[in-house]
Amino acid sequence: MDIQQQVADFFGRYPERTFHKGELIARAEEAPSGVFYIVEGRVSQYDITPTGNEVVVNVFKPGAFFPMSWAMNNTPNHYFFEASTQAVIREAPAADAVQFLRENPAVTYDLLARVYRGVDGVLRRMAHLMGGDAKSRLLFELINAAQRFGEAQPNGDLLVPIKESDFGRHSGLARETVNRTMQQLKAKGLISVSRGGTVVHDLHGVEELLGQAL
Repeated sequence: MDIQQQVADFFGRYPERTFHKGELIARAEEAPSGVFYIVEGRVSQYDITPTGNEVVVNVFKPGAFFPMSWAMNNTPNHYFFEASTQAVIREAPAADAVQFLRENPAVTYDLLARVYRGVDGVLRRMAHLMGGDAKSRLLFELINAAQRFGEAQPNGDLLVPIKESDFGRHSGLARETVNRTMQQLKAKGLISVSRGGTVVHDLHGVEELLGQAL
């Protein structure tokens, strides 16, 4: 059986809930009520800096389940989990989810592979935070979002279902800084904005700009 289908079948035994955009699914410093599986929509995992800014550290899409560090290691949950869009979620008891992983090594291997891909992305983000300027940080977030969530359009564009204002939360930058850099990208014809989010016309061109910024 396909791994994703195995996961869907397991979580299909548990109740389904719908969260509206902006609604919290789990709060930082509180034990989550269970392990959450995304049926539809996207969920943002974020922290709040000492200055009060929200910084998104991860975005989960359908098929993902979280928070597994808390479930498997009993580590405190330090993050907020919020519905980025309207989201349909199933919730399983943590003990059941951990037992499911123990009994299904292929699912556990797939989870581990996804964790390592995520760690690679975190390390790259750290490199840009430590060695890059505001522009490179935003370019990295735009490229990362396009690669993970971009929807190919008939003309070759990528529709990224993330609005310009949300990139500030992803990059930890002020809205004014984000707006200034996005205007530069628009002027170069690399991106535009639509009701569905951000349209990337030339991903390679954005990648080249990031290389020049480092």
